[in-house]
Amino acid sequence: MRIIAVSYLRDFWDRYPDAEQPLKSWVDEVKKAIWNQPADIKAQYRSASILKNRRVVFNIKGNDYRLVASVASVASVAYRYQAIYVKFVGTRAEYDAVDAESVELER
Repeated sequence: MRIIAVSYLRDFWDRYPDAEQPLKSWVDEVKKAIWNQPADIKAQYRSASILKNRRVVFNIKGNDYRLVASVASVASVAYRYQAIYVKFVGTRAEYDAVDAESVELER
């Protein structure tokens, strides 16, 4: 999978250094992944939550942090091109304050 917005993750781990290694591990794992449907994501990340609007919530560092990403539906371009779009990364408190089904990156 290609990860769109890795720089956003780097900015985050600069602010939260304890998130750096877990996020780097997630990036490495996702780059090597081949996902064709949501079940493929769940097979690799049992704790991931599949949401509406093609969103997935990943628990990072034992659930200290949450990462929301978007992958388009099975028949769509994103799975064909193997792309995942980071929409949000934050602390549990920050995650609780957003709508994971509609949150977008703040630029």
